[in-house]
Amino acid sequence: MEEDDEWELCNDDGFVYKRKRRRIDPSPAAADNAAAAALAAENENRRRERKKKTLLKLKTKYENEIRQWDTLSNTLRAMQNAAFQQQQQQQRQQEQERASEEQTRDPSSLPSTSSTDSVGGSLLDELLLQVETQEAIIQDISNLCDVAESVCLKREEQFKRSLFDLPIWASPVELMQALCDE
Repeated sequence: MEEDDEWELCNDDGFVYKRKRRRIDPSPAAADNAAAAALAAENENRRRERKKKTLLKLKTKYENEIRQWDTLSNTLRAMQNAAFQQQQQQQRQQEQERASEEQTRDPSSLPSTSSTDSVGGSLLDELLLQVETQEAIIQDISNLCDVAESVCLKREEQFKRSLFDLPIWASPVELMQALCDE
């Protein structure tokens, strides 16, 4: 049995013969495999670290963006609530003024057309109040748009800066030297 382990059968284009098995020295091959495995593991660890850093940067960027949008959203909500409360307060004041005017008037001395005039006047007051409220809302939204535009301009400037900071833009002489050297 041991003799069979030392010999191997070879078939060379139909010519069959026995030859001694070649013994491969495992120490150099194993060392190369171990070094390659260690290098592959090290490369994988570096790749994971780069990926982790990149993901953490992306996470921070998105968290900052979410905070900005939350701030804008809360500001808009606060402005809407303030406009709504202002509108309600003005309506209450108008109703109180109407009530006090009606109490001071003498119903027998007023002509019959005054009731239609007061209805038209109150309708006009309500419309005026709505227009003022809408104007305040439009102004607030305009302010929000200005903030959003400034955020976009800042990001655009950062992007441009990252492109201009590339070493290729250093100077034309250095660029030509680098191109000629290669």
